[in-house]
Amino acid sequence: MPKKTATAEPTPIADFENALAQLEALVERMEGGELSLEDSLGAYERGVGLYRRCQQALEDAELRVKLLSDPAAPERAQPFGDAAPGDTDA
Repeated sequence: MPKKTATAEPTPIADFENALAQLEALVERMEGGELSLEDSLGAYERGVGLYRRCQQALEDAELRVKLLSDPAAPERAQPFGDAAPGDTDA
């Protein structure tokens, strides 16, 4: 079995899942109400950073899907959640 090197970059999916798990654990700790004000502020700051990483990973995934859907014209791809023209199943 090949060994992972310490310098290997995590995949965007793994990074997203890791950041999301950390964010969920951080929220649980904050909701527990046992953190001091200073610790709460630090946790909040860390949470904002994790949230931004998750948001960026989702935006990157959406762009990747658009490029895979129509590599010649990704700007014509419909945003997620939008019905295709002519769709009446809403």
